[in-house]
Amino acid sequence: MVLMCSLLMISSEGEKADAFTNQVIQHGATGEDVIELQSRLQYIGYYNGDIDGVFGWGTYWALRNFQYEFGLPIDGLAGAKTKEKLVKASKYNKEYVKNQIEKGNNFSHYGGTDLDKQKGGGGGKAPAQNKPAPSKPTAVNTPNGFSQNDIQLMANAVYGESRGEPYEGQVAVAAVILNRIDSSAFPNTAAGVIFEPGAFTAVADGQIWLTPNEKAKEAVLDAINGWDPSSSALYYFNPATATSKWIWSRPQIKKIGKHIFCS
Repeated sequence: MVLMCSLLMISSEGEKADAFTNQVIQHGATGEDVIELQSRLQYIGYYNGDIDGVFGWGTYWALRNFQYEFGLPIDGLAGAKTKEKLVKASKYNKEYVKNQIEKGNNFSHYGGTDLDKQKGGGGGKAPAQNKPAPSKPTAVNTPNGFSQNDIQLMANAVYGESRGEPYEGQVAVAAVILNRIDSSAFPNTAAGVIFEPGAFTAVADGQIWLTPNEKAKEAVLDAINGWDPSSSALYYFNPATATSKWIWSRPQIKKIGKHIFCS
């Protein structure tokens, strides 16, 4: 039997905590490390699934979103640096979580809520998360709800609009398309959103028909599977080339590369 030594880390409040083992936690893993990973991600609002010790796609995309927001390599792997950052940013009560699982309770491990008021601890309702993980994460090669034509068209749009931008920026452009599809203010199909008159410069100047590279296709799949670096933006623009005065009136969320993303 191989014994995995625990990592001794310091929390944000200076308290020592036995956190995780020294294994790299990845998709498909099961066990106590995954339970702790899910609990910590839920505590700070990145994971909204069940704490069940199974590293599925919901856990994977929650971890990637955490890595993105905390400036870590975005690989969906919980290695030493990611675990250290997570321990400093969260709390974890191993006995509480273990007891709830053993009792079969439907519980949560949200931050900012007393244990006796959490689900499973006393019947109270946990507060809503402000950074939910994707509700319908899927395998990269089998995105739900989109045809291969949809994916190809979105890859064309991402390539035409944002080639040369950082990868996160390309994913963010793809996410804007998806956010528009989900919004009642826009058409509800990929083609409808992309070809809406005046919506995308790449359509107006013909760059939509350039052959996209693999990075553009990967960006679309990452966005479909739940990664949204744009933080739910519906618009974006390049301030160096924008000619519309209206776009400057939109509430700005963040800048990635040369693009400013807006709500």
